Amino acid sequence: MSMATPKGFVGGTIVGVDVGGTFTDLFHYDEARGSFRTAKVPSNRGDEAVGFLAGLQSFGPVADLGSIVHGTTVGTNALLERKGARVGLITTAGFRDVLEMRRRDRRHTWGLWGDFVPVVDRDMRLEVAERTLADGTVRTAVDLEAVRACARRLVTMGAEALAIVFINAYANPANELAALEAAREVWPNANLECSSRILPEIREFERTSTTALNAYLQPVVGSYLAKLDDALAGEGFGGRFHIVQSNGGVMSTDTARRLPVRTALSGPAAGVIAAAAISKAAGFPNVITGDLGGTSFDVSLVVEGQTMLAAQTTIDFGLVVRTPMIEITTIGAGGGSIAGVDPGGMLQVGPESAGSRPGPVCYAQGNTRPTLTDANVLLGRINAERPIGGKLARLDVDAARQAIATHVAEPLGLDVMTAAEAVVRIANSKMAGAIRLVSIERGHDPAKFAAVPFGGGGALHVGALIKDVGLKAALVPRFPGVTSALGCVIADIRHDQVQTVNLPLAGIDAAALDRRMVEEATAARAVVESAGLSVERIDLVFELDMHYIGQTHTVAVALPVSVENGTTGPTTGIDEATIRAAFERAYQASFSRLLPGVGAKIVNLRTAAIGRRPHFDLATLAPRDGTSVEGAYAGSRPVWFDGAWHETAIYNRLDLPVGAVIQGPAILEQPDATTVIDPDLSARVDGFGNVVVERTGR
Repeated sequence: MSMATPKGFVGGTIVGVDVGGTFTDLFHYDEARGSFRTAKVPSNRGDEAVGFLAGLQSFGPVADLGSIVHGTTVGTNALLERKGARVGLITTAGFRDVLEMRRRDRRHTWGLWGDFVPVVDRDMRLEVAERTLADGTVRTAVDLEAVRACARRLVTMGAEALAIVFINAYANPANELAALEAAREVWPNANLECSSRILPEIREFERTSTTALNAYLQPVVGSYLAKLDDALAGEGFGGRFHIVQSNGGVMSTDTARRLPVRTALSGPAAGVIAAAAISKAAGFPNVITGDLGGTSFDVSLVVEGQTMLAAQTTIDFGLVVRTPMIEITTIGAGGGSIAGVDPGGMLQVGPESAGSRPGPVCYAQGNTRPTLTDANVLLGRINAERPIGGKLARLDVDAARQAIATHVAEPLGLDVMTAAEAVVRIANSKMAGAIRLVSIERGHDPAKFAAVPFGGGGALHVGALIKDVGLKAALVPRFPGVTSALGCVIADIRHDQVQTVNLPLAGIDAAALDRRMVEEATAARAVVESAGLSVERIDLVFELDMHYIGQTHTVAVALPVSVENGTTGPTTGIDEATIRAAFERAYQASFSRLLPGVGAKIVNLRTAAIGRRPHFDLATLAPRDGTSVEGAYAGSRPVWFDGAWHETAIYNRLDLPVGAVIQGPAILEQPDATTVIDPDLSARVDGFGNVVVERTGR
C-alpha cells in the first residue's frame, strides 16, 4: 500500500466511494498527512449501505473522516430497469401527451406498431387551465384550486412524486411557481418539483421529459441517500457527504435529492474523470476509457485531455435527459454477465448479470449459470487462490468448469476450454463494438488513441481492446479496480445552469445580456461555494446555444469572457461582435462552412461554475524506490491463449519498478485487479506506475 505526499493538498481526510453491482471500491486520502489507501469490498445489492459502511470502516473510525464523495449507479439502474417511483404530472390543458408523442420518433424505424411506455401513465397526467405565451406574457393565470384538486387526486391514485410542467414556463415561471406552492400545501412529501426550477429551457418535450424523470428518481435516490445518511450518522460521521454528477462534477446530497436526474450517470462519470487525468499526465491525451465492472462495460472518449460533454442524453429509448453529461456508452458485458446458448444455437454473453449476489459460479454462492469471470478463471487468467475483493478465500474452479461444460460446451459441441475461450471472445467482440461506436463512427481514427481499461475486469481484456479495434496501446492505471473511486476524490465541484434567451443576435441589447450572465454566474458560484470542499479557484464558463435563423438545431458556442469587476460593478464585457465571432468559429468547426447574409439567433445561455480541486500529483501513485522485476516475480502457471496452454510468468504488479519491461505472456496481479499481457504484447511501467501495453516491437 503506497504512502506519499500529494502536492497542493491541505485539510482532513476525503474518501471516494464507487458502489458497483459486484464490488464497492474506495480511495482514501489523508490530505494533511499526504497519504492514501485503497479498499475493495463486496457490494450488497439491495442494501448498499452495508458494503458502503464496510469499506469506510476498513480505514478506521468513520467519525474521523472529513468528507465522503460518492459515485452511484442507483439512478442509472432505476431508469434502465424501469424501477422508479409512481409519478403524477400536472400540465397545461392540451399538453398531457407531450411525453408520449416525444419527437415523433420510434424505437424501430420500420413497422406500424410502437412499444414505448412513458414513465408517467396517461391517467396520472392531469391538466389545469393556465397559459403563458412564448414572450412571457401571462394570458391565463393558473387556477390554483384546480392544482390542489389535481394534486389530491394524484395522491389518492398512488403517486409518490409530482412533476409540474407548464408550456412556456421557461419564458415566465410565475404560473408554474405559484402552482408548485399550491401543490406543496397538499402534497404529503418533499418529492415535487416544477420544470422552471430544473430546466428553464425552450422545447417542451425535453423539458417535460427531464422534469418527469427527475420526479421518477426522487423517491428512489432520496431514500437511498437517506439510508446512507442514517448509516453514517450511526457511525458518528459529522463531515461533508457529496455525490458525483453525470457531468463529472460534485454536488451536495441536498442538491442530489432535489435534482436526482443529474446523477443518472454518476458512477461511470467518476471513472472517466480519473482516467482523463491519469492519461493526460502520462502523455496520452487521446484515449478511450473502458470501465469493466461486474455488470456493465462503460465506454467514453477523451480528446486532447478533455472529456466529451453532451447537453442531452438518451438513457434508453424515450428517456431523454436534458442536462450536461459526460458522453458514455454502456453495454451489458461485465464480469458477472451470464453466458449461455440461445434457442437459435448462438452463444450469448449478457446483458443479464449474476451481480454480487449470488455472483459468478466460482464464488460458490448459489449461481449455476456461467459468467465471463468463470471463463477467465477456467482459462487461468484469474488466480483462483487470490481473488480480488478480500471476501472469498479462493474461487471454485471445478464449479466454473462444470457450469461452462453444461451451459456452453455441450450445447455447442465444444470441449470445455474452447467453450471458455469462446465466452471471452464474444465478450471482447461486444466491448470492441462499443469502442468503435464512440470512435470510428464519430470520425476518430482508433490508431491514434490508447485504451484506458479499468474497473475490476478491464485490464483482463487489454489485448483484445488493442488488437480487435486497432488501438495504438493500452494504459492500465496503477489501481484499475478503484479508478472510479479515485475519480470521486479528484473531481471538481461543478454546477450547471441554463436559461432560454431566444433573441436574434443582430441588434441585441448587450448590456441586458451582460446583466443576465452576471446574475447566472453569481447564482452558480454560490452553489459551488456552499459545497464545503476546498478548491483552488472557481472558474465561470459561458456557452450559448445558437443557430442561423430558419434552422432548428443549435451549435454550442463557447464565449471567451469571464466576470470581472468594472466601474459600475461585475461585468463580462460581452458585445455583439464577440458573440458573432465565437458563433462563426463554432459553426465553421462543425460544418466547415458559414452562411453569409443569414442572421444568427441565440437560443439558450448556459453557465457553469467549476470549483477546481487542489492539484494531486499522480506521480504519488508510482512504485516506491527499491522495487525490482526480480522481486516482483511470483512464479508461473499455465494460461490458455489462442487454443493452447502457455506457461505464463506471474508478477506482483505493485512491486514492479518504474521502467520495468515485461514480455508476454504474463499476468500482473494486484489486490484490486488483474492485468493480462497476451503472448504477442509487451508491457512497461511508466513514471506514474501505469502499465503501458503495446504490440511487441513498438
